[in-house]
Amino acid sequence: MGKNKLSKFADMATYPNVFQYTFSTLQQGGFPLKGKWRTDYFRNDNPVVLELGCGKGEYTVGLAQLFPEKNFIGIDIKGARMWTGATQALNEKLANVAFLRTHIELIHHFFAENEVSEIWITFPDPQMSKVNKRLTSTRFMRTYSQILGERGEIHLKTDSNFLYTYTKAMIEENGLTVLTDTDDLYGSGICDKVLTIQTFYEQQWRARGLTIKYLRFLSQKKENWKEPDIKIEKDEYRSFGRDARL
Repeated sequence: MGKNKLSKFADMATYPNVFQYTFSTLQQGGFPLKGKWRTDYFRNDNPVVLELGCGKGEYTVGLAQLFPEKNFIGIDIKGARMWTGATQALNEKLANVAFLRTHIELIHHFFAENEVSEIWITFPDPQMSKVNKRLTSTRFMRTYSQILGERGEIHLKTDSNFLYTYTKAMIEENGLTVLTDTDDLYGSGICDKVLTIQTFYEQQWRARGLTIKYLRFLSQKKENWKEPDIKIEKDEYRSFGRDARL
C-alpha cells in the first residue's frame, strides 16, 4: 500500500464518510448527528448497524455490500487501520457506510436512545485479565442497551473460547434471549451469507486450525446487569496481539 500513518490520517481528515471527534469537543458541543444519523447523514429511514472494533473495516464494508437496505457504521480508535475500509467505501461509492473514530466506551455520546438496531463485535481482544475491557462485559452491555432499540441484536464472532464461554455465562446470568449459538461456525451447517464475510484475523485463526465461535442474542433495556461468577480456562495463545501460540 505504501502510505504511512501520517498520510492516512491526512486522508481521513478529508473523507466525508469518516467522523473524528475528541472527548473535549463532545463535552463542549456534543455530536451533531446524534439521533440524526438516518435523516442528516444517510438520508433514509433504514436501520443503523454498528461494527465495534472494526479494524480495517472488512466486515463493515462487506455487510454494506450485502445489505444495501441497511446503514453501517464501523467504529474503532485506530484510524490508520480504518483508512482501508473508508477508502474502499469511497471508491465503491457505498452510500450506506460511515466510519467513526472514537473509543467504544464513548458511543453513547454519538447515538441516541433506540437509534441502533444491531451491533456486531468481530474478533475483539478477549481481555482475559480485565473484565471491564471485554466488549461483552456488563459494563458495555449497559451502554449498548441505551442506544439499541427494543429487541436490538448483538452479534459476536470470536476465535477465543474464553470470550465465548464468558459471554454465554453473561447472557445466562442476565436472562437474555439467544438466537444463534455455535462453537464451530463453519462446521455447524448454518447457511447465512452474512457469516461468510471473513476478516483478516479470522482467516489467520482458521488457517491455524482454530474454530470460530458465533453468538447472536437480544439486548434488554435495564440498568441492573449482573457479572457472572465463573472461572474460565484461559486461551492457549496470547491475548495481546493474539498472533502466536505460547
